[in-house]
Amino acid sequence: MSDTTQPPFSVLFVDDEEMSRNHFSRAIRADYCVHVAQSADEAIELLGTHGAEIAVLVTDYRMPGRDGDDLLRQVAQEYPQIIRILVTAYADKDMLLQTVNTGDVFRILEKPLRTEKVREVLQLAIARYAERETRQQRLLAMDETLAFLAHELNTPLAAISLFARSVENDVAEQYDPDRQKEIGDAARSMLDNAQYCLTLISSFWATVHKSGGQPSASETGGREIKATRLIASLLDTYPFVGTQRDWIRVDVQGDFVVRAMPNCVALVLSSLMSNALRALGDTAAPSLWLEVVENPEPEIRLRDNGPGIAPEVKARLLQDPVTTYAGAGGHGMGMIFCNRIMQSFGGRLGVESTVGEGTTVTMGFPNLGFASLTSRAEGAGD
Repeated sequence: MSDTTQPPFSVLFVDDEEMSRNHFSRAIRADYCVHVAQSADEAIELLGTHGAEIAVLVTDYRMPGRDGDDLLRQVAQEYPQIIRILVTAYADKDMLLQTVNTGDVFRILEKPLRTEKVREVLQLAIARYAERETRQQRLLAMDETLAFLAHELNTPLAAISLFARSVENDVAEQYDPDRQKEIGDAARSMLDNAQYCLTLISSFWATVHKSGGQPSASETGGREIKATRLIASLLDTYPFVGTQRDWIRVDVQGDFVVRAMPNCVALVLSSLMSNALRALGDTAAPSLWLEVVENPEPEIRLRDNGPGIAPEVKARLLQDPVTTYAGAGGHGMGMIFCNRIMQSFGGRLGVESTVGEGTTVTMGFPNLGFASLTSRAEGAGD
């Protein structure tokens, strides 16, 4: 009978004895997907196909040809995310101290294997694997954030350079008094763009510096950061131009805690609001609603009454570098980075738009907090 639900984690067991392989598989296959190999070389070949899904390697020490110690060292180099467990007889213990001390093995299981002990050690190994996966997600999110930050700074800095060159050329030539207004407008745009860059850098640096490179307060059980707080902070620090701040209304239908790297979420929120304000630039009575919804799913929505987005552009907006602001230096990467950042912690980004009526961008957050998996892993201990 085939199972319709695949176990969430896979375990690779390596032993040259068929009876041992069969016993191990029967003992844990209800909880894990089990792969077996009868030698180190066969294990490496199997990892070449299934390495991405295998969380734990359990290998016997004494095997014909390459022993378990040699296999562990190769896996440690080529598949460092896999948790490694060694099975050995009591007589081998003194020989294996070096292997343990170098960190190539997570635990040692003594022969004969006892089912209860195997399950206990596998639970600890899976907890360690989950902890590593969570840390990797944080690093990926930070990489996306840095790329996102580079993009956000690139466009306004390019605009500053363009306007500065234009002013330089105008100053060097003869011009009539009417040109003074154009130069003044260019200088004002330079100031706005520079202020935006400075604000973005200052906000990002303050967040990283305060955490000291550690998980955010909400992830470590400290002060919880709610969606309304992120919005309030953004509205307090954003470099609005003219009457832009008056266009914005906040509608809270239910607040929630943002557990997924609030600094990343704040940057996404800032970019989306910047896009909306730019879209509203030529609207007669511009309005931008920032809506916070807790049920049925936690969401932050940005809804404007701007010109909307053409269907052919909207269809590609989160996947391809398309933009309606190419003339202003835009290259369409901002929405892609925003989408990737949201996806990095299990969230989502949705866009609904009608030409001539407006656009709604939804930041969807997972119901299960980002910190939950981390807490479980850390609480399991060694």
